[in-house]
Order: sequence, then C-alpha cells, then structure tokens
Amino acid sequence: MAAALNESHRRFLQTMMSQGILEGSMVRKLHKHCCETHKVHYKHDQLDEFIKNINTHLQPLFMEIRKGMSEDDGQQYYTLINLAETEITRMAFDYTETELELFKKTMDLVLESENGMVSSTDILNLADQLQPKKMKKKEVEQVLQRFVQEKWLCENDGEYILSTRCIMELEQYIRNMYQDLVKECNICHNITIQVLLSPLLMFQQKW
Repeated sequence: MAAALNESHRRFLQTMMSQGILEGSMVRKLHKHCCETHKVHYKHDQLDEFIKNINTHLQPLFMEIRKGMSEDDGQQYYTLINLAETEITRMAFDYTETELELFKKTMDLVLESENGMVSSTDILNLADQLQPKKMKKKEVEQVLQRFVQEKWLCENDGEYILSTRCIMELEQYIRNMYQDLVKECNICHNITIQVLLSPLLMFQQKW
C-alpha cells in the first residue's frame, strides 16, 4: 500500500500541474525544494520513488507523471499525463475547432516529412484549407506562436517540430494515427519522429 501523500508531494504535484512539463534538472531541484520546504527527509536518489508514490495516488484519477527524453536536445523531461483522454480532441478545451484543425494538419506535415520538421511557409499555406472556416495567414502565425508558448510545438529558424510535451501526451494518438510513419527507439522504446540520433549519442543520453 502506498504511503500517504504529505505536503512535499502536494507542492510537487501542484507545480507539475501548473507547468505541464519540466526538464529533468528542474524536477530534481523541485524535489529537493519541496522536501526542504516542508521539512521532509530528502534523498537525492529517491526521486523515482517520490514520483511513484504520487502516481499511485493519481491512478484512480487516470493521471500520471511520466518521464521521457526530448528528441530535440536529448534531455530528460517529466510531464503530467492525462491517461483518460489520450486523443487530440482533449485540446479542444483550449482551442477552437479551426485552430485544432490547424494543429492536426501541422502534425500531418511533420509526420509525413523526411526529417520530422516542417517550415513555417508550409504551415502558413494551410490557411485556405482549414475547416470549418479558413484563416488569414496572420491568424495562423498567431496560433502557431500560441502552440509554441503552450509547449505543443517547438520552433527554430522558421522550422517547427513536435514538442516533447506533444509527443509524450499524445503518444497513443500518434501511434494510432501514424502507425506506418513512426518508429520506436530500441533503447527507451519511445516513439521517434525526428531523424534518429547516432547510437553513441543515444547511449550517452539513456535514462
């Protein structure tokens, strides 16, 4: 039986809920901060156990704190996953139907590309194809900025990729919808979308 959650667990969970996703070093600092703030015995090598205890209590709520590795920078990340709603329609609470259609079509372009990324020009060209109504290119630019700000996409020099948050939270949707286009990493068994890292780099970044 899992131990009861204390104030350090609750503070940790509240931060994860507000941030959505955090880089591994930040999560380790958060773990230490929560324990020290609430005068709970802290052990730096007990983060996994700390999170495991929280996840046990989240299980009835169909939620889980999960860790994964970014394809973009090879860093470890932790994100809060809603297991009950794995479909992309979960984003409908935050975006209009047309904005959601833009995201879906952007995912199509990313997954169908050879390198797992798509140019801003290609995304802007979707403006006239959107349903239930078209968007102006300026509007598409604004929505794209929001996708980046809310960590669904990453942008670099006009090229867009699916963010770590997107891949982790929508993993089942991606597997179902693009099963012929995605591969699985032989080391961590997560889906891979961008061009695979070299075996040596993958070994160094194994978590």
